[in-house]
Amino acid sequence: MSDVEIHLFAAARAAVGSPVVREESGPLSEILDRLVEQYPDFAAVRPRCSFLVNEVSARDADVVPPGARVDVLPPFAGG
Repeated sequence: MSDVEIHLFAAARAAVGSPVVREESGPLSEILDRLVEQYPDFAAVRPRCSFLVNEVSARDADVVPPGARVDVLPPFAGG
């Protein structure tokens, strides 16, 4: 069962080919590793991204609980 909703924006969305995907909960780094396995193009975008878990900034070691929302935010251009 996939219990975490991952929302992808801009280049991350383009790399994955979808605005939303689902994954199992666990450490953020493991969730992101699984995304790279499933969507190899995401590997090029991942190092430049920021991550929010339930609207709070998150790092690789943070655990994403079941039912959480993860936002994957690549750098945005513009002003």
